[in-house]
Amino acid sequence: MSDDLNIQDLNTKHAQAMKALKAERDAMMQTKTLEKGLLLVHTGDGKGKSSAGFGMVARNLGWGLKVGVVQYIKGKWKTGERLFFSKFPDQVRYEVMGEGFTWDTQDRARDIAAARTAWLVSQEMIADPKLDFVLLDEINIALRYDYLDIDEVVAVLKARPGDKHVCLTGRNAKPQLLEIADLVTEMTLVKHPFEQGFKAQRGVEF
Repeated sequence: MSDDLNIQDLNTKHAQAMKALKAERDAMMQTKTLEKGLLLVHTGDGKGKSSAGFGMVARNLGWGLKVGVVQYIKGKWKTGERLFFSKFPDQVRYEVMGEGFTWDTQDRARDIAAARTAWLVSQEMIADPKLDFVLLDEINIALRYDYLDIDEVVAVLKARPGDKHVCLTGRNAKPQLLEIADLVTEMTLVKHPFEQGFKAQRGVEF
């Protein structure tokens, strides 16, 4: 009987605490009234930056919205996300623009040319009124190596249509991007299978 009373008491206290928390949350939500296109940056040394970006691509498709994707750096290699989103040609414009990782190309001029071509396509997508969300995957790498002019990128992003959501991924995001972003998420590396000798695996890394 004593145990039953203790559980009942705990349940009552929990219900009271959750009721107070709900009232607090409801009051806070009443103050959140702004709505506009957001600038999102996923950066950091941890895994999951592109994965989170593609998760938002899927979320937009779920709502019947249209999406543009530009993949910098990674090159023409086959990925699960590319295979999957190719099944939605009416909703997704998907452009793979990179020439591959910089240590593979070993050609700075070629990397710069590829990044600038990708940036031109990115600007088209950002300006396209038919696209609701644009993912610029690994653009931070191109900016890190100064393949693109950060001031130009910032200017275009700041001048984007008011309802356009844009997500930029890649480690070492420039401070200028962090300053203008509405959301910045830094993925922290705690543990990675690569460090234990595992190669990149289909469905997890690509």
